[in-house]
Amino acid sequence: MPHLVLCVNKMDLVDFSQEVFDRIADEFTAFAAKLDAPDLTVVPISALKGDNIAVRSENMPWYEGPSLLHHLEHVHIASDRNLVDVRFPVQYVIRPQSTTVTDYRGYAGQVASGVLKPGDEVMVLPSGFTSRIASVETADGPVGEAFPPMSVTVRLDDEIDISRGDMICRPNNAPMVAQDIEAMVCWMDETRPLQVGGRYAIKHTTRSARAIVRGLHYRLDINTLHRDETANELKLNEIGRVRLRTTVPLLADEYRRNRTTGGFVIIDEATNRTVGAGMIVEAG
Repeated sequence: MPHLVLCVNKMDLVDFSQEVFDRIADEFTAFAAKLDAPDLTVVPISALKGDNIAVRSENMPWYEGPSLLHHLEHVHIASDRNLVDVRFPVQYVIRPQSTTVTDYRGYAGQVASGVLKPGDEVMVLPSGFTSRIASVETADGPVGEAFPPMSVTVRLDDEIDISRGDMICRPNNAPMVAQDIEAMVCWMDETRPLQVGGRYAIKHTTRSARAIVRGLHYRLDINTLHRDETANELKLNEIGRVRLRTTVPLLADEYRRNRTTGGFVIIDEATNRTVGAGMIVEAG
C-alpha cells in the first residue's frame, strides 16, 4: 500500500491559519485520488523554527495529528510486505572448496517476498525444475522460516543447475517470464534524453541484461497527470510509459504487487551511470 505524507510548509507566513491549511489539504486530497494512494497524511509545518517537525507545535493548537517525525517513525508498514508470492532471486551460489565439506551447495540471496520453510516444494526459473527446500540458513545457523527482507542461504534436496540471476518460487505461483516489458520510467540523465531506439543495460533483481526502447507511449505531466502522447523523448526528471525489449527474459511481477521484482534500473553502457529507474506495469 502506498503511503503519502504531504507537508504544508511555511505556515508561519500565513499566521498558522487553519483555513489556509484546510484549503491546501482539500485540494491535494482531491488530486491524490487519481494516484490510487489510500493512505494520505497531511501535516502543517514551519521548518523555520521546527513547528510540528519533531514535536507538536503550540502555534497550531487546532491541529490534532502527530508531528512529522512521529508519523514517519510510527506509520504501519508491516502489512505492506507480500508474504504470499515466494520470490527468491539467487545472488550467489555457495560451493565450499573444502575436504571437510564436499557436497555443500547453497543459494544465497535476499527474500523478496513470501515465506520459505524447509520441506516446501519450490520451482527454479527459468529452467522450471522443481525440488524441495532442505534447509534455510543464516550467518547464525539454520532457521525455521525466512521472510522479507531476510538474507539467507537456501539448500535444496536435489542438485539443480542454478546460477546468479535465477529465481526460486512456488510451482503454482510463478512470476512472469518475459522479454517485452511495459514500464513507467523516470529519466535521470541530464545530458542525453531517453529516445525510441536507445540501447541500454538493465539491472533487475540479480539479473542483468541489455534492452532496447521499442516505444514511448506517453510522457506524464506530474502536475496535472495529463498524458502527452505526442512526446518522442524523456528528459531529466520526466516520467513516461515505455516499452522495452530485453536480450534475456526477466522474471518479473507488476510493481504494485512486488516492489523488488517489479522494479529495475537503466544503465548507460558507455559511462556505467544509472540513467533511469522503472516500475513494471505489465510483461508479456
